[in-house]
Amino acid sequence: MALSGLEIYKLLPGSSKDPAEKAHANCKECGYPTCLAFAMKLAAKQAELSSCKYVSEESKAKLSAAAAPPIRLITLSADGRQVKAGNETVLFRHEKTFFNPTGLFVRVPDNLPADEVAALVHAVADYKVDYVGMALRLDGVAVESVAGDAASFASAVAAARSAATIPMMLVSENPAVIEAGLAQMAGAAPMLCAATEANWAAMAALAVAAKAPLVVRAETLAGLAELTEKLVAAGVEDLVLDPAMRGFGSSLGALTQLRRLALKKNFKPLGYPIVTFPYLGAPDREMELLLAAQQVAKYAGFVVLSHFSPAEVYPLLVLRANLYTDPQKPIQVEPGIYEINKPTAESPVLVTTNFSITYFAVANEMESSGMPAWLLVADAEGMSVLTAWAAGKFDAEKIAKSVKNVGIADKVSHRKVVIPGHVAVLMGELEEELPGWQIKVGPREAVDLPRYLKTAW
Repeated sequence: MALSGLEIYKLLPGSSKDPAEKAHANCKECGYPTCLAFAMKLAAKQAELSSCKYVSEESKAKLSAAAAPPIRLITLSADGRQVKAGNETVLFRHEKTFFNPTGLFVRVPDNLPADEVAALVHAVADYKVDYVGMALRLDGVAVESVAGDAASFASAVAAARSAATIPMMLVSENPAVIEAGLAQMAGAAPMLCAATEANWAAMAALAVAAKAPLVVRAETLAGLAELTEKLVAAGVEDLVLDPAMRGFGSSLGALTQLRRLALKKNFKPLGYPIVTFPYLGAPDREMELLLAAQQVAKYAGFVVLSHFSPAEVYPLLVLRANLYTDPQKPIQVEPGIYEINKPTAESPVLVTTNFSITYFAVANEMESSGMPAWLLVADAEGMSVLTAWAAGKFDAEKIAKSVKNVGIADKVSHRKVVIPGHVAVLMGELEEELPGWQIKVGPREAVDLPRYLKTAW
């Protein structure tokens, strides 16, 4: 049973009666100002007990359940690239936030020629697209044994490793095939998939030897729980769950139940991230992508796609980016002055807010116009123009302060500034705040900026 923050605090040095422990009360070495603050973070599953160096062994035993996150953190890394799953604390992002974005992997069947394996892995590793200032990328590849032949699998793994060093899964229920693939990994620790009721002992031995995370596969939640307990007893700590329920309804039900059992019931045998294979539960490619989108939202830690297509993975990456941004912290860009199309001293000065989507909408339209211009981005705490104006974060005083602080007066020969049409009401106030400047009102929508710059300016 989970302990409350105050119950945890009573076991920390801050409330200890032992003089030796008490001497370390509120030492701040854990990264928090007081033992009470640290206890509250432990209770919320947002800190690790190991951060406290002075807690007694007796207290450690009592606090183990409270210190452990409800969903174990699993990390795959390769050559600086890393993907994490687990450590989630809520069912719905509006309650707090989701922390570790779903890892998106691409299936690489071992019946492809070695050059095609290498080309596919290279394409997955190199794929990168910019989205409102964020770099969206795929996370890894899952080399899958199709025929069950150890030699073919080893060859495919070797080809994948030579093409790019990125996080990898090895997919086969045959321990001999997995062992052949591991031999090509040169000390790396891929995710092994999958342990079942029939092979769990052999797969556990491979996972322990390789220090690799192990996927557990069963068709019922009870079956998953039984297998995880056996694997933990065999020495495997890092587990990932594969509830072999592949359709839309059954997958949604299983993944939701797993998340609830971990978070609400603190049911340790199912307190692990989830991996899904949407291509096994969808009749065609379009349905696979829809199922993958559902599983990204609820509640897959890793999703394996059957093919790689930039046009198809982009919507999934955007969906993931939006789900895993903190709802209490809008996506924003750095306030300041931005140069568009190599502006000169005669170029216009336009003002907007630092909400990322607003900034990129405005900047992209300005770039497409082909006209040089200065874009002054005011700090509106990540809000859009109208939202910030309504909240008092984008008013005449704030705009005037931005104009003065960025030094735009030293960059242009004129004294004209263009404000968004949605806040035309600020024109008079801004003239008072910026004496000597002419305030011009631009269009209400970013899409109209090219015409405005070519005609009205």
